[in-house]
Amino acid sequence: MSKAPSQIPADPTRDLAFDILCGVVEHRRMLETTLDRSPLTDPRDRASAHRLAATVLRHMGSMTELLQPLLRREPPAPVRCALLMGVAQLRHLETPPHAAVGTIVSLLRRRGLAPFAGLANAVLRRVAREGDSLAEGLDPDRLDVPPWLWTAWGRRARAIAAGLHREAPLDLTMRPGAEAPDGGERLPNGSLRFPAGTRVTELPGFETGRFWVQDAAASMPARLLAARPGQSVIDLCAAPGGKTAQLASAGAKVVAVEREAARSVRLRQNLERLGLEVECVVADALDWRPAEPVDAVLLDAPCSATGTLRRHPDVLWVKRPRDVLALAKDQDRLIDAAGAMLKPGGTLLYAVCSLQDEEGPQRVAAACERGWIHDPFTAEELAGMPEALTNAGMFRTHPGMWAERGGMDGFFAARLRKSS
Repeated sequence: MSKAPSQIPADPTRDLAFDILCGVVEHRRMLETTLDRSPLTDPRDRASAHRLAATVLRHMGSMTELLQPLLRREPPAPVRCALLMGVAQLRHLETPPHAAVGTIVSLLRRRGLAPFAGLANAVLRRVAREGDSLAEGLDPDRLDVPPWLWTAWGRRARAIAAGLHREAPLDLTMRPGAEAPDGGERLPNGSLRFPAGTRVTELPGFETGRFWVQDAAASMPARLLAARPGQSVIDLCAAPGGKTAQLASAGAKVVAVEREAARSVRLRQNLERLGLEVECVVADALDWRPAEPVDAVLLDAPCSATGTLRRHPDVLWVKRPRDVLALAKDQDRLIDAAGAMLKPGGTLLYAVCSLQDEEGPQRVAAACERGWIHDPFTAEELAGMPEALTNAGMFRTHPGMWAERGGMDGFFAARLRKSS
């Protein structure tokens, strides 16, 4: 006689991973949203759940294809999520077969899906025995990217997809003059890189504000703005504050504007840990204006975030083409709002963590049609990351770059001047 769900031992890590995946697949809910709502408090359990869910999302297309010959009919979405968790444990996380199969069978019973426990047991045992032959001939790079994104990325698609399959390392930006913690690799752009899984809070110097977490690519927009001591700069959409910290560390007089109150709290906390004095404003950048025009604005605009897929593979399965088009309209409005904050001839550094042309070069072209002047970056400015300089003088990275070093996020940036 099978046990009642309440009699099956709890497995908080897999329960949370299951909730995350069902949220993504059934409701297009971002991974972090489910994670933030979870009552699970143990940081190691949360980290393990995140890793399991993210592994499924990185390989979801190819694992779904691998399962197809083993299923007579399409199972309900929650059951498919559970099966994918089992395949991920067997194929990508080196979980012993008996544990990978047993935990998924228990999960289904615990979640009121006991009629599918036998199916999961049979299917996952076959994957454990025949996984290599089932995977033969599959193209994971192609299968693990939704077709609309593969098409949009063009010739970059395969390199981007290869980057997707690697966990992102931990990159730090150091405060000027601060002593770097041991064990990191100094990157050509000045960032300090540690292996994936490094716990930043355990590195010496974290509590005293010697550094902050910031992907190598994400550190470049503020570097390219090249703020000078005493220069007045506004950082729009500023949380969590990495770019704000860069600007303030350079000696600029910074106003950080963030619309969401909760994110603003995190922004302030980060700046306090770093010991940096910045004026923080909770306001919508579309409506807020400074007391007087400023020298420069850095706008890291809300976007589809497809460039962050190594860290947030849920983006692949949550975003849709219509989301990109809607975001592009808001980006145009933010660019023009920034123009109202600038002195004549002032500088706007526009950036997005997106791989989509609609949010990058097309927004620059549209801005120029509205009177903005594109000021191209030079090879000297991008000496630390020359592969990111486009023919048009814009900055563009993707997860396949620096593959031998562990990759980087996808970022786009361009410098615009306000006409006098």
